[in-house]
Amino acid sequence: MVIKTLLSCISLLTVVLNLLVIISISHFRQLQTPTNLILLCLAVSDLLVGLVVMPPEIIMWQSCTYLDVSCALFYLFSFTLTSASFGSMVLISVDRYVAICYPLRYSSLITPRRVQICVSLCWFCSVTYSLMLLKDHLSQIDLMNSCYQECVLLMNYILAAVDLLVTFLSPVTVIIVLYMRVFMVAVSQARVMRSKISALRSNTVTVKRSEMRAARTLGVILLVFVLCILPLYCTSIAGQDTTSVNSSVQIWLFYCNSTFNPLIYAFFYPWFRKSVKIIVSLQILQPGSCEAKIM
Repeated sequence: MVIKTLLSCISLLTVVLNLLVIISISHFRQLQTPTNLILLCLAVSDLLVGLVVMPPEIIMWQSCTYLDVSCALFYLFSFTLTSASFGSMVLISVDRYVAICYPLRYSSLITPRRVQICVSLCWFCSVTYSLMLLKDHLSQIDLMNSCYQECVLLMNYILAAVDLLVTFLSPVTVIIVLYMRVFMVAVSQARVMRSKISALRSNTVTVKRSEMRAARTLGVILLVFVLCILPLYCTSIAGQDTTSVNSSVQIWLFYCNSTFNPLIYAFFYPWFRKSVKIIVSLQILQPGSCEAKIM
């Protein structure tokens, strides 16, 4: 009961914090930048993890309360949200790569319209991929079976290898490669500023400090994401038992990434702290509050 209570608090905290992120970016026009639209997509995914995935996981733990169809839907939501989270992380990496490596072309390449299209494609591909991956599992739903002692998904080695490649190895490789490039450019920019070369070249090449701060903050988000998901996929790669207690801890560590993200925003982003104060104090209900200066 103590463990279930703790996990329930984590689930509630995840929902509340990500809801604050969603309200902040959706309400205040000044926050509706291309980068924040990607963060909005990530917050929606994290909110659904706390609202749809965590509670069934808590209920299912050491109990027999699940219909076969509920178990299938649980895995469908879990795979979809996991894929959407990875897609959002890749979009964040691409956004920072363009902002840091091609600052003069950023506003023309990364527009709100293009970001909305990419986010929509991310969710569409996540749902489609999850349905294809779980097709056999969903086709074997037995509505007459009232309960499973354990809600377990069995996958053959081919599907497991495909899932490992698509939802872990490929996105993580893209994230690491892009951020290595961002890091190299950031180091070169620091050298340019220290050397105090001509003002023309400095103004042309040097990236804005706000962009660098955003890159560092989003880099922390990406690092935490990789650290949270790495133990789970390392277990799968090693071929260890995925129904053990250690596996449950690794799964919940990945779920808790959805809680960590808004906490990172609160620590690094002044605009998030300011918007939360406005929301909590109900100033958001005042006319014209959407035009408030947050940044």
